[in-house]
Amino acid sequence: MDIRNNMIVGWVLTAIFVALSLSIVGGMYFHAERPEKMGYPIEGVVEAVEAGAAVAAPVVPIEVMMATAEVTKGADVFKKCSACHNVAEGGANGIGPNLWASVGKAVAQGAGGYVFSDVLKGHGGKWDFATLNDWLENPRKFAAGTKMTFAGLASPEDRANVIAYLNAQGSNLPIPAAPAADAEPAETETAEAETANATAPAE
Repeated sequence: MDIRNNMIVGWVLTAIFVALSLSIVGGMYFHAERPEKMGYPIEGVVEAVEAGAAVAAPVVPIEVMMATAEVTKGADVFKKCSACHNVAEGGANGIGPNLWASVGKAVAQGAGGYVFSDVLKGHGGKWDFATLNDWLENPRKFAAGTKMTFAGLASPEDRANVIAYLNAQGSNLPIPAAPAADAEPAETETAEAETANATAPAE
C-alpha cells in the first residue's frame, strides 16, 4: 500500500512540474510588450476631437449674429428661461427678474425692486447686445457669484435669437449694423496697390 501511495504522489508531483514548466515556456514564447497607448481608437471619433482641439471655432461678432436673428426662434429658445423669468409688461418678478424692456437698461437695476446679487450690482454698464451675448453665453463667467444658475447658451444663433426676442418685448432698440463684408478685402487691395506702386521701376 505504501508503494502504491508513493507512486500516486510521484505522478501528481510530476504532473504539477510538467504543467508549471509548460506555463513558463508559454509565457516566454508569447510575451507581449505593454502598448505605448492603452485602449484603441474609434474611427472618426479621435480624429474629430483632435481636429476640434486644434482649430477653435472663430468668434462671430454680435452684429453679424443679430443680422440673421429671428424673434420667433428666440421665443422658442426663451422657453428654457420661462421657469424663472417672464416678459409681461408690469409682470411680477419670479426666481429671476421680469425682463420686460430689459434690453438697454442698466445692469442690475430696475425690474420692480428685484434684489440682484452684489457681483452683478458691481458690474456696471448696460444690457446692450454685446453684453447680453456675453451674459447668455456663460452667466457665471460674466459675473462669478451670480445667483443665476442657468449654465448658458452655447449656440451663437440661440443667443442672437433670444436677444432679438427680448428686444422685441418693450425695448425695440435698433439692431446694430453688421460690418461690411468687403471692408477688409478693400483695405488689403489698397495696401497691395500701394506696395506695387512703391516697388515699380521708374519710367
